[in-house]
Amino acid sequence: MEHGLLSSRFMPTTATHGAALLVPTATLGIDPHYETEKRSVWNSEAHTNEEHEFVYEISWIPELGLWRRFLRAQRKA
Repeated sequence: MEHGLLSSRFMPTTATHGAALLVPTATLGIDPHYETEKRSVWNSEAHTNEEHEFVYEISWIPELGLWRRFLRAQRKA
């Protein structure tokens, strides 16, 4: 994503799935899983809305006692 060209508006569509991303789980915490959100993104150069998918990794961090949500991928839908 180029800075300044795209902005994001949240669309409340979320799908949870167990996508297989090859990532070392030792550094990620416990029970990693993935969520995909579809968002409408404004392309200021083309003056249009575009659908994008954002894939987040969710994992429990026992040392901190909290869940971590980390953006793993973004792609045009």
